[in-house]
Amino acid sequence: MLLERHMTDSKRSYDRTASDIRPLTFEVGFTRYAEGSVLVRAGNTHVLCTATIEESVPSWLKGKGQGWITAEYSMLPRSTHTRSRRDREKISGRTQEIQRLIGRALRSCIDLKALGERQVILDCDVLQADGGTRTASITGACVALRIAIGKLAREGKIPLTAFTDTVSAISIGLSKGQALTDLDYEEDSSCDVDMNFVMTGKGGFVEIQGTAEHAAFSRAEMSLMTDSAVAALEKVKALQRDTIAKHG
Repeated sequence: MLLERHMTDSKRSYDRTASDIRPLTFEVGFTRYAEGSVLVRAGNTHVLCTATIEESVPSWLKGKGQGWITAEYSMLPRSTHTRSRRDREKISGRTQEIQRLIGRALRSCIDLKALGERQVILDCDVLQADGGTRTASITGACVALRIAIGKLAREGKIPLTAFTDTVSAISIGLSKGQALTDLDYEEDSSCDVDMNFVMTGKGGFVEIQGTAEHAAFSRAEMSLMTDSAVAALEKVKALQRDTIAKHG
């Protein structure tokens, strides 16, 4: 009942309109040892993103003259309303899917040849979850990666142009025909359609994930959600670039 009133009155968290993103901040240098570290806060979703540089590549890339970007993702047991079990011997299918998504997204903003035969591992650890953990992970990991690439460039190991562009992500929902931007948990669990958009700073699409949770959606509604994502990611991109300009 509370959720119905919340949606009917168009009241969203942080008194947002349908097109507004949640308050988004990047705290650079959150940890001491990683070559790049960022605590990204998207509303009440907080993710620690660290970038670790290894002077080697996986065995299947040795001798090929290029680097690699990979990612690991996890949620702390009490990052959600109830305690979840830690992934130990075998990670869940959801975790695998998100790790692969983050890796694909971040490889889109790196010239792997220019990186040389070294690997950057991005660890995305969810400290607190309120929807959009995968999109926040991609957005924060991009900044952590750029900080790490900047370190390599300062050391004269690679050109700064190895980092080719930013990449960021946002969730868009469809509720009663209205597109809602940057879903929190309540909205995510009740929307008719849930979509995630990953885009480069230059406006290219890296990935689009969409699921009709309660009702199928039309091509026009797909266009509506896409337009909402493009507009929202312009704001996200600007915040990323401001952070990189200060710390990169």
